[in-house]
Amino acid sequence: MHTCPGGDHDSTHSADVDYAELLPELFQLKASRFYVALACEPDRRRVLDIIRRESAVDQRIFVGVTNPIDPQVESADEVCDRVLEAAEYIPAVRLGTTDDCGFSPFGDDRETARETAFEKIRARVEGTRLAAAKLGA
Repeated sequence: MHTCPGGDHDSTHSADVDYAELLPELFQLKASRFYVALACEPDRRRVLDIIRRESAVDQRIFVGVTNPIDPQVESADEVCDRVLEAAEYIPAVRLGTTDDCGFSPFGDDRETARETAFEKIRARVEGTRLAAAKLGA
């Protein structure tokens, strides 16, 4: 299950629903994997706390650590920090990383260059590896 608060360039409707209203119901679904956009979230700790309280122990949470809309490429260290922040709320064995909405929805969008997408993905992979080493995972 994937959710995001408005990772689309030309629409704001998905930003109208606060994670505090959405996530408790979402975690009631019989799904084992949840992909939650967090890189673009202004208050990640607030959302991570909701995830900690509302998700079940058998649900794996993939947190967004790169923002496909922002042309600035995240560094591996920034990604690592975001993973470590999430690990304060979600046990490492249940934690995974993802890009905030992926890059495929923007296949027709010329604003996100292919090279930028690959650099962001590299940063996610390397930053996740760095965090995993720090967490002993």
